[in-house]
Amino acid sequence: MSVYPQTLLGKTALITGASRGIGKAVALSYAQHGAHVVLLARGQKKLEEVDDHIRAQGGQSTLVPFDLKKIDELEALGPLLADRFGGLDVFVGNAGILSALTPVAHSKIKDWHDSFALNVTANVQLVRTLDPLLRASSAGRAIFVTSGLSLDVEPFFGSYAASKAALNVMAQTWAAETKNTNLKINLVNPGAVDTAMLAQIFPGGYHGKDLNKPSDLAALFLHLASPACMQTGKIFTPRDI
Repeated sequence: MSVYPQTLLGKTALITGASRGIGKAVALSYAQHGAHVVLLARGQKKLEEVDDHIRAQGGQSTLVPFDLKKIDELEALGPLLADRFGGLDVFVGNAGILSALTPVAHSKIKDWHDSFALNVTANVQLVRTLDPLLRASSAGRAIFVTSGLSLDVEPFFGSYAASKAALNVMAQTWAAETKNTNLKINLVNPGAVDTAMLAQIFPGGYHGKDLNKPSDLAALFLHLASPACMQTGKIFTPRDI
């Protein structure tokens, strides 16, 4: 731990989708920089693997195995974090789902329900329960993972792209509502990242340019979580760091 600057020393950070991919990379980075990371994801085993890695490096983490589609139960998370840690400083809304890639006219309503439930409504519920804690922090930070597909329309991604566009508007509205507070709220458009979701989109392998590893995004997420970040309501890309 001593080789890392303690940018987040004494901070508590909640990360959803923390068991793999971008969420895992962010969790490892935050722990290395001094934060106590609260890891939320569905899979207990994968969460334990991340926890082992963090503790092997001298970091601290708490596991929260939970399905974000249980939206009503999420309301209790804020009070639980307040009781356990006394507050929350950083929230990373990383968890997301990619539904079947299909023309809108042939799509299933269930796919739209699932996309909006996890990509939008769960994040709204998290905002509702975490907002008091983040506002109470001297440097509260919230970071959401969006997608370039929410900005540039492509065929067959209707439910996913629409849900991410809704996430953008929700997060930027929240940022506008809190612009005169210490809370800073931003989004990350990570581009093409070597994750399970990218493999789902390109089962034959991704052959485009500018492919990032999840760890390549750590510096951007660290900046957006730090007290030094004064911007709010913006969408960042890896090129911005």
